[in-house]
Amino acid sequence: MADYGVAEARNKFTHLLERVEDGETVIITRHGKPVAELRPASVPSPRDKGPEWQAWYDEFVKRRQARPPLSAPAAELIRAMRDGDPE
Repeated sequence: MADYGVAEARNKFTHLLERVEDGETVIITRHGKPVAELRPASVPSPRDKGPEWQAWYDEFVKRRQARPPLSAPAAELIRAMRDGDPE
């Protein structure tokens, strides 16, 4: 973990982002006191979301596949809604 003052962090922001991309956490300080922390973003994979989420997603896919196909291409439907064409 590395500490940087605000001015130094501003001047080396790209470098700090590279360190964060490599998995390091960077602390930004103001007058020696921590005010911010840069760390890698955690993006959960669908597997990490748990069985409740997976059940919801499976139900969503099932309902989506059960719907009939559209009567016209989406662009035509949007154009008709925009122009007020009755259908």
